[in-house]
Amino acid sequence: MNASARPRILLSASCREQLRAPIQQALGGEAVELVALEAIAADASQQVDAAFISRDITGLSSKSVASDALRDCHAVLRRSAHLAWVHTHSAGADRPIYAELRTRGVIVSTSSGANAQIVAHSALAGLLALARRLPDLLTAQARREWAPLAVGPLPRDLAGQTAVLVGWGPIARCLQPLLAALGLQTIVVRRSTAPAAPGIETLGFEQLRDVLPRADWLVLACPLTPQTRALIGAPELRLLPPDANLINVARGEIVVQDALVEALRSGQLAGAFLDVFEHEPLPPASPLWALPRVIVTPHSAGHSDGNAARVAEIFVANLRRWRRGEALLNAVP
Repeated sequence: MNASARPRILLSASCREQLRAPIQQALGGEAVELVALEAIAADASQQVDAAFISRDITGLSSKSVASDALRDCHAVLRRSAHLAWVHTHSAGADRPIYAELRTRGVIVSTSSGANAQIVAHSALAGLLALARRLPDLLTAQARREWAPLAVGPLPRDLAGQTAVLVGWGPIARCLQPLLAALGLQTIVVRRSTAPAAPGIETLGFEQLRDVLPRADWLVLACPLTPQTRALIGAPELRLLPPDANLINVARGEIVVQDALVEALRSGQLAGAFLDVFEHEPLPPASPLWALPRVIVTPHSAGHSDGNAARVAEIFVANLRRWRRGEALLNAVP
């Protein structure tokens, strides 16, 4: 915990106003100074002790392209010699700035879990859309063509199929019961081989290739780490059955994108629901936009009007913990 009697906390101007009362209540009147990013960004002499990077600061930034507000925020963080803690609205902390701050000893915490149910719903929507061949039907609709599913091979029943769920964080734990309700068997692949839950077959990442031939659905819901970067490449995709589908609501870098495009083009992979990509925004020239039975969404699987309140609750709880010297929720190890 920073030793300052009145630490300076960086927030957006809107968050400062919205969270002033909850912060005062959480801290029991303890003095902190809430500093608006917009007020100090241009003043190189201004430093802070902690920061809350909210969605309105990040805006439409990706890891490749940052908004003006996010660049301003990073500049303040870099020049703050006594910075001790940064909380982010996102579930992951794989932006380069966070690794940079952690090498300085800054604690970084995330809002993991705040949008887990929303992302799980999006993954389920993608799975159902592919299972019911909605991409084909929408293509026919755009052509004003009556193309019933009764013509040609029928869609397979979901009941009895197998979903290999990579990761066992908040998203996967929300998604697994939904898959089970549809009659799918779930196999979990994660760092530990200890059972993810009673009755769920669980394997380590090193056993992923052993289980891929059994996967009707390969669902990625794991964080981006050195172990998961490029986890799914050409060798892994070749092990999937030819009627398998891929769902990626994790991070784009977990999949080797060129190998994914080739697997989809060749028919090795039947279809994909993709919310994340190696480079974001996805370039207009990417073949993924136009491949049949591929659903592309612009990193939007977790967006919902209730997220801001859930993220704010986690931040305020962590602020109270930080001031008390307690362990933070979702601190990056």
